[in-house]
Amino acid sequence: MPGMRSGLVILISLLSSSLAVAQVTGKPCAGDIKTLCAGIQPGEGRIKACIRSHLTDLSPTCEERLLTVAVSGKVCKPDVANLCAGIVPGTGGIRACIKAHMAEVSGPCKDAMSQAAAGRKVLGRGDL
Repeated sequence: MPGMRSGLVILISLLSSSLAVAQVTGKPCAGDIKTLCAGIQPGEGRIKACIRSHLTDLSPTCEERLLTVAVSGKVCKPDVANLCAGIVPGTGGIRACIKAHMAEVSGPCKDAMSQAAAGRKVLGRGDL
């Protein structure tokens, strides 16, 4: 039995670390949702609305995911053009610009970022 018990402990440890890795790689905002939106019942856009209200409170991993959506998504292209005109792409400047202007980002772009945080695919056509 002692060998079986230690094997079970190792298995549980591996599963726990795999779950943590999955949160970081597969769903980078899962921890933020759990923390910032505790008690929010999923469905009808409630998680998306919660994340939208906390866009400036997100972890670096989740924030990076959302900035990727903002910089590369069709829905956010007008925001990037208006708020970050003249910034050379490829140096991280556009991400920094969008982050600095988060309060000025349009509603549709914020919706796209919130949808990405909630783990839903962003279609990029405004049909969120």
